[in-house]
Amino acid sequence: MISTRGRYALRVMLDLAENGGAGYVPMKEVAARQGISLKYLEQILPALVRAGCVEGVHGRGGGYRLARAPELFSVGEILRLAEGDLAPVACLQMGAAPCPRAETCRTLPMWREYYDLTNKYFDGVTLADLLGAETPDEAKG
Repeated sequence: MISTRGRYALRVMLDLAENGGAGYVPMKEVAARQGISLKYLEQILPALVRAGCVEGVHGRGGGYRLARAPELFSVGEILRLAEGDLAPVACLQMGAAPCPRAETCRTLPMWREYYDLTNKYFDGVTLADLLGAETPDEAKG
């Protein structure tokens, strides 16, 4: 399951893609548009900056912007930065100790396939794809 942190990281990146243009966007504006507390955003942004996804400038006229074009960001990359891993079970998480039941586990192949499908799907969707998608309100009318 994708946590609030992952969903919010994706919303921040989408907001910056949609509203950034060539300039920097104050986090206060993103927080207001997205209905996310500024304190929560201040917990998410450092990971995005460290990973080189977002660039920030402090002071007057400062804010944040995407470090690359929206089509160069996959949803999978963003979610893994926020979540750490998208593994559905602990034994498939990166760095997990080998499971003593792996040799006889009847469900492990299913979990591996689910994990592979999840990563493949999210890695195949970009921020640009999401920006071009219709919202339910737009589809109505």
